[in-house]
Amino acid sequence: MKKLIFILFTFTTSFTVAQQIKPTSSFTISGEVFSPLTIQIADLKKWKEVAIGDLVITNHLGEKKSESKGLKGVLMKEILQSAEIKSENPKVLSEFYFVLIASDGYKVVYSWNELFNTAVGESVYVVTEKNGKLITEMDDSILVVSTKDLKTGRRNLKALSSIVIMRTK
Repeated sequence: MKKLIFILFTFTTSFTVAQQIKPTSSFTISGEVFSPLTIQIADLKKWKEVAIGDLVITNHLGEKKSESKGLKGVLMKEILQSAEIKSENPKVLSEFYFVLIASDGYKVVYSWNELFNTAVGESVYVVTEKNGKLITEMDDSILVVSTKDLKTGRRNLKALSSIVIMRTK
């Protein structure tokens, strides 16, 4: 019985540790760009901060998992415009997509058209304030949210560490 309790305790402790994510203070933009960029938290002041409001985070079934209050943020597409994508002409931009990667390896994908040619692009933010805490105080910074998604948790990315711009082949 003691062995079973020890195994369960070890498994539970390991699982809890695996669930924790280390906040980030910067992220890189690389891949199909002429010059990779590193964006520090302080650099986010270059872009217009907007009030996002409250957001319910739901799982893949649409069940409420958490709620964030008083969100503020910067539009992701404004940040991405800082990167010069390697495209021969505007027509080929439809072939590009962005892979956002968290410090724990979790990945979220957006297409160029989705961010720059649909209403979704007006709702993907790097969060600068949440629940009265600034980005530097948040446990899940650098946080990216997509407020127009039906299941908001699927692309709720905590601890953004890099964005890789890729092109379909």
